[in-house]
This record gives sequence, C-alpha cells and structure tokens, in this order.
Amino acid sequence: MASTLGVLEALLRNPGAIATKLEVKQLLKALLKRPGAITSASEAKQLHAQILKHNPSSPLYTSTAICVYSNFKLLNQSLCLFKTLQSPPSLAYKSIIKCYAVNGRFVESLASFVDMRASGNTPDHSVFPSVLKACAFLLDLRLGEAVHGCIIRLGMDVHLITGNALINMYAKLQSLAESEWRERDRRKVFDGMSERTVDNLFASQLSQVFETMTTRDIISWNTVIAGNAQNGLHEDALAMVREMGGAGLKPDIFTLSAILPIFAQYVDVDKGREIHGYVIRYGFDKDLYVASSLINMYSRCARVEDSIRVFKITRQCDTISWNSVIAGCVQNGMFDEGLRLFRQMLKDNVIPGSVSFSSIMPACAHLTTLNLGKQLHGYIMRCGFDDNVFISSSLVDMYAKCGHIRTAGWIFDGIKGRDMVSWTAMIMGCALHGYAEDAISLFEQMKLEGIRPNHVAITAILTACSHAGMIDEGRRYFDRMTEEYGIRPGLEHYAAMADLYSRKGKLNDAYQLISTMTTPTGTIWSLLLSACRVHKNVDLAEKVASKIFEVDPENIGARVLLSNIYANEGRWKEVAKVRMTMRNMGIRKNPACSWIEVKNKIHTFIADDKSHPLHDEINNALCELQEKMELAGYVADTSEVLHDVDDEQKKYLLYGHSERRAIAFGIMSTPAGTTIRVIKNIRICVDCHTAIKLISKIVGREIVVRDNSRFHHFRDGECSCGEYW
Repeated sequence: MASTLGVLEALLRNPGAIATKLEVKQLLKALLKRPGAITSASEAKQLHAQILKHNPSSPLYTSTAICVYSNFKLLNQSLCLFKTLQSPPSLAYKSIIKCYAVNGRFVESLASFVDMRASGNTPDHSVFPSVLKACAFLLDLRLGEAVHGCIIRLGMDVHLITGNALINMYAKLQSLAESEWRERDRRKVFDGMSERTVDNLFASQLSQVFETMTTRDIISWNTVIAGNAQNGLHEDALAMVREMGGAGLKPDIFTLSAILPIFAQYVDVDKGREIHGYVIRYGFDKDLYVASSLINMYSRCARVEDSIRVFKITRQCDTISWNSVIAGCVQNGMFDEGLRLFRQMLKDNVIPGSVSFSSIMPACAHLTTLNLGKQLHGYIMRCGFDDNVFISSSLVDMYAKCGHIRTAGWIFDGIKGRDMVSWTAMIMGCALHGYAEDAISLFEQMKLEGIRPNHVAITAILTACSHAGMIDEGRRYFDRMTEEYGIRPGLEHYAAMADLYSRKGKLNDAYQLISTMTTPTGTIWSLLLSACRVHKNVDLAEKVASKIFEVDPENIGARVLLSNIYANEGRWKEVAKVRMTMRNMGIRKNPACSWIEVKNKIHTFIADDKSHPLHDEINNALCELQEKMELAGYVADTSEVLHDVDDEQKKYLLYGHSERRAIAFGIMSTPAGTTIRVIKNIRICVDCHTAIKLISKIVGREIVVRDNSRFHHFRDGECSCGEYW
C-alpha cells in the first residue's frame, strides 16, 4: 500500500510522469480502499487524467473517479462521468447520491437512490446517511420511514453510522416540522395530525432507533440529546445526559451546547452554573459555541453581568458570541449597553449579520433613537439585508415606536413572504398610533393570507380596539380567541380588555373582568385605578387600591395615583396620609419627564427644571407661545394640578410641564416645518393636550408626542386620538 501511494504522490507532483498500466491499476485498487488519499480537487482531476490515459473505458476506474470527485462536492464533474456509464456499478451510484446530497440537490439524490434500487444494486451503510439527510430536508416523513424499513430489511439498523443517521433524520424532521407548524404548513405535511401526536411520533421513533443500536458512540448520544432538547423534551434530554454518564461517556462541547439552552428555558441559573463549572474544569470554556450558550443562558436568567463576564474572557469572539451578548443586554432592558457593544463590535471589525441587526433594532425602538435607527437602516441596505423578513420586521417595529408610522407602513408593504412577526409589528404599530380601522383591516387580511393569529397578534388587535373605544369589536375578538384560534386569554389579553372597558367608562365591567382572573397582578389593577382617576370614581378607586396593595405593597404608581385621586377631590388629609405612608416605606415618586432628540443628542426635561444650558431661551420661547395661544382663545384647565395652591400658581405649574419645555426647545432648535417628536414617561394631561393642539396650528408643524399609552399626532390644531386617550 505504501509503495502504491508513493506512485500516486509521484504522479500528482508530476502529472506528466510515465506510469505503467500495472502501476495505475494498483493505484486505483488502493484508492477503492482509501479514496481519502486524494486531498484536493486538483489532485482528483490529475487522477482522472491518468485514468483517461490508461483505461478510460473501465466502469470500475470511472466509478473511482466519481467517488473522489464527490468527496470534493464536484457535482458537474461527477455527473459527466456518471452519464458515461451504461450500467453504473454500486460505487458510482453511492458516490452520485452523496454528491447530490452535499450540494443540496435532495430530490435528485433520492431519485438516484430509487434508480440504484431499480438497477439491482444493493445499498450499503455508506449510502444511507445521504438518503436520510435528503428525507429530512425535504420534510418527507413517509419516505424517511420507507428508507428506515429498507434499512431494517437489509439488517443495517444495528450499524453505528446508519443508526446515527436515522436518529439525526428523525430529530431534524421534528425540528423542521415544528418550524413548519408555526408557519401554518405543518397540517399539509402531516395530513391533519395534531401537534401532540406528531411530537409523540418523533419521540418514539428516536427512542426506538436508539434502543435498537448495539453500538453507540458520543455522536449517537449527542444526536438524541440535542433532538429532545430542541423539540421541548427537556426532561428526556437531561435524563439521557445522566444515562450517558452511566455508559462511561463524558459530555463534550456538543452535549453542553445542547443542554445549556434547557436551563435558559427553565431560568435555572443554579443548574446553569453547575454546567459552567464543568465547562471550566474540562477546558471547554475556550470553545465559542459553549461560550455563546453560556452567554445566552445567563442572559435568559437575567444575569447580564455574568453574561458579559463570560463574553469578556472568551478569546476571539465570533459573530455568534457578539450577537448573544448584545441580544442579552437588549432583552433585559440594558439598551444603552447593547448599543455600546454593537458599536464595539464594528470597531473590532466583526462584520454584523442579519441576526446582529435583528438583535439591536429593538434597542432603538425602546430608546426611540430615530436618527440611530435610520443610520442602522442605511447600514442594513448597504449590507444587502433589507430583504430579510426578520430585519424588515424589526425596522417596522422601530419606525412605528419612534413615531414614523408611515415609514413603517412603507417597509411593511415591501416585505415579501410576510410572517407572523411582520404582520404583528404593523398591526401593533397602527394600534399605538390610534389607527384602529387599519389595524383591524390588516388583522383580517393576515387571516385571509392563511396566517393563524398567535397570542401577540390578539394582544395587538385588542390594543387597537382599546385605543379607539371599539368595545363591541374588542369583545368579539376576545371571545373568539379561544374558540377560533385555540388561545387561552393571558395577562396581556385581560389587560387590553380591562383597558378598553376602563377607557369607555365601564369601570364595573372592568372590575368584574379582572376579578374573574385566577391571580390578577398589581399592574392590571392599576389600569383600572388610573381610569378611576380619569372618571373621578373615588369609592371604586379605594377598593381597587386595596386589591393592589394586597399583591404588591410597594407599588409606587398605585400610591401616587391614589394620592392624585384624593387631591383631585380636595381631600388633602387623605393625600397627606398616603404621602406619609410612602415616606415611611422609603418610596419616592419618579418625576414626570420628557425627552427629545435633536442633532443626534437626547435632551431630557423635567417640570420646572433649570439645569438645561438653554433654560432662559426655552422660557422666552414658552412665553411667546403662551401669548399666541391666549390670543387664539386658550384658557388653562387647572383641574389636574394636584397641589393645594391658588389658581395663578396652578397656571404657572402647567406652564412648566416637561413636554411643553421639550416642544419649545424642539421648535427653536430645528428648521421651520420639521416634525417635532417628544416622548413622555406618563400620561399627557388634558391641559397640555389642548395646548399642544394650539401650538401645532400656531407654528405650522406636526408634533408627535408619545406618552405611556399611545402616540398623539398633533397637526393643524387637531390630534389623531380624537380626544380619546
């Protein structure tokens, strides 16, 4: 064998070297046993040249050349040779089946397997991994089972490589089936079988194949563990890890990468830390996949500091590691840190991928940093990712939350193959901007296009109904969500319905609805408490407040609301009592604030705050606006100034509200005609709402204000909310 390989090396070093037919014959016989001796595509072509020179008509030698070509994915060369064979031998069929599969030509791979069987050639264990891979990627369960039956009849189900390929096929089929189910096509693929039936089918097939294998290696165990983990069978996956240890095998990087997401799913940081300790002890912490899994696990467990710590000690971080730590920061509300890491990734010359942009765009949406969002949009277009449905959906969400609903709609209209996320982003965007009719139209269009609403889509449509006071439509969607869509109402659905009833003044209906919940939270009761303030229902407010303090004694917002409700009724003793309780508990009210982005810088304003460097200029601008507003008929509404002071002092307090200061600064800092966009952390008061309508008409600009409930588009003295917020 060594001398034969010496001949091969000489021929490959010098293709013009003279070799006898005997030497070539010996060479090809050796390659039949060891085709891996050819180490490059150029060597494969040189070998082919020697075959053509010495024995071009031999089916065996031609099959050997096909085999070597297939090892380098050279499909065209393999096909050219294969077509010269009148009766291809088994080796030629096996090689062409493999070559089709590795090139993603799965239909042709399966067709060649059928031809091989029809020609009388018997497949061996080396051909089935390619065939089973094709069945998995074509989502063809029945054909996969037929191939499995063929394997059993040929007695190859006990073979290690074939067994591993079977396990891998069933695991991938289940994973792909889950994806297809979410995209509505799973019913077509599996002829109406329920989701649970399909899950049980795959689980039993995986176990059956694994149990029949007489020999199992680490690949066998890892494939079953990963298959169970990816398909939600977490307890089975963890049990398999324990069994693997009993079989004398230690978890490797693939095992760890499979089970760490389980602890992330369960938010079990203690178990995750145990695995982290194992990783360090056995030196797996240098592996990027394991590091990324650890980063993700800590992030999902809300331990972002630990996540960042793992990231910092990871050498040569790749895009996956960067994406994991950035997504972890954003998902845990650390938006500024996520943006800082994204900038650092660019400085380190790590090229962002589609997942990178999908991870960072929500930070722009939550921080409402429109200019940064636009810069990222430009980067996305330059990178050619603007046709990616996930990124486009993130852009829709970002523009909608930054007040650019028209731009969001333009991007949405250009998305090809819209999925549930893109539809929901646009529906929720319309809902937040008060375009309820558009939201309902989109929701119905989504259903017509065959996309079944999920719980997020239901929340979006209920929010649209709530912001427009469409109580009948809201009830209809709420009632149908279980019957028509199989979705049980969750906290967010009850919250949307309670908000709808509350806005319409149906406070008792809202109270009854919340009372039907198993464990209503302080947050959902607070929606009703806020409505009690708007509709001046003190008795119900006291009743609701007691419910809140039972489940959430330190709820700051509820105590502030109750204080304001008492103040609105002039019950100053009760106000003092609530405020004294807050002081004794060490609770401080978060100040109302507004912010505006001008020239890529965020400017924040608090009522009567004098810290801004242009404080005097802003006051002068407000004075001018106030005079023009009064000439236009403005009269201050002091009913919501909840301080025990005289009317003049109340007017002065209204005059200094944070959103007015932000708007005045925006007007004096931007060119005429520029849209002013302001964000406020609490509900805009009635007087400011009236004032901003007049300001929009006086200065001839659109003013967009986003409070903690919705967007208000002020234009020509009118607001998009129609006085309903």
